[in-house]
Amino acid sequence: MGDIRRRGAVALGITGLVAPLTIALGATPAQAASCTTQAGPYQKKVEKFLGRPVDGRQSTADCKAIRAFQTKHGITPNIGYAGSVTWGVMDLMNKQKAVGSNPNRDGKCPTNKGRIACVNLTLQLSWIQDGSRLVYGPVPVRTGRDGYETRTGLKKIYWRDIDHVSNIYNVPMPYSQFFDGGQAFHSVNLSMWNPPGSHGCTNMTPKDAKKYWSLLKTGDDVFVYGRKPGT
Repeated sequence: MGDIRRRGAVALGITGLVAPLTIALGATPAQAASCTTQAGPYQKKVEKFLGRPVDGRQSTADCKAIRAFQTKHGITPNIGYAGSVTWGVMDLMNKQKAVGSNPNRDGKCPTNKGRIACVNLTLQLSWIQDGSRLVYGPVPVRTGRDGYETRTGLKKIYWRDIDHVSNIYNVPMPYSQFFDGGQAFHSVNLSMWNPPGSHGCTNMTPKDAKKYWSLLKTGDDVFVYGRKPGT
């Protein structure tokens, strides 16, 4: 998210682009040139997720598969170690998949507001519903990291800017739809599972951000609830 320049007024915000989290293995991305031979504490769970033989032992093929997953989702160091950050991303993916086509099964997102965009921070999912009817989603999102949490509660979209650029961080925020003091839905060219998260905005894939842009308008409700893991 970013600060918003209007005619004669400026509302400050923060961009959703952040550096990925580095797990405590003493390596930087530049140093992570080779695969580790060490089995991680989540080795069996990671092997199962990736469809590898589940034996708890690190093989060259295991490491390559884990490393490819880490590289795809911006997990560093990407040395193929089955640690807590890597398993945390996989575990979240499993929980998101289990939601299926009924994201509001807990009934926490209001069904008496008409069209509303819902954001479940706990599962890092968002969707649009109209009453109890699902309009779009659920889709994975990337919300605020620890210290920059996406604020919870009932909001309204108050400003939209299809080509917004953050004046604080000088980064593009396409399809921005602002709903709370600079926090917005907008697209990023990052994995939605790239840790540790945004600086408060609800990041989306370009495809989903464009769809939200077409389905929502100024004045529509947004409801944010739950708590992102790690915050």
